[in-house]
Amino acid sequence: MKTKWTINSSQSDVLIKMRHSIIAYLGGTSNKFDGFVNIENNEIKDASVAFSLDINNKKDSFQQMDTYLQLQDLFDVNEYPIISFKSTSFQKINNNINFFKGDLTIKDVTRVVELDAEFIGINSYNGDKKVAFKITGDIKRQDFGLDYHSYNQNGGLALGKDIKLIANLEFSI
Repeated sequence: MKTKWTINSSQSDVLIKMRHSIIAYLGGTSNKFDGFVNIENNEIKDASVAFSLDINNKKDSFQQMDTYLQLQDLFDVNEYPIISFKSTSFQKINNNINFFKGDLTIKDVTRVVELDAEFIGINSYNGDKKVAFKITGDIKRQDFGLDYHSYNQNGGLALGKDIKLIANLEFSI
């Protein structure tokens, strides 16, 4: 029997990191998002995950990214405030090594990406059943039209070519 679990945004977070000045990382997190995971017979064999992230949420630490990376320009958050992911396939290698392939949409551009998924486990807490995943991946920012160019004092590119996505997602029934 397939069970649909909904995301618990108060217990989940998404971190977006990008190289700044080629050697350091600057990041921003958000926990204002929606999502679900479908699990067949309490077994992670054929899971599907979807989540959307509101990057225009000014009450979280994306403000740090906004200051340093000019988030408004890079993501054009006023016109495209939502980043979304919907898996199209799930591949289980073992309990801790899994892959989600799916459609990632940033700035109204959708590309197929493959993300690593670590299944943390299924547990009960205070009578509530929970399931958790850690999802990670590198995304080429130019694939999504994130062509904002910033240069350091020496004329070199100040922003890295990749964005690191790290999502710690907890779901409950």
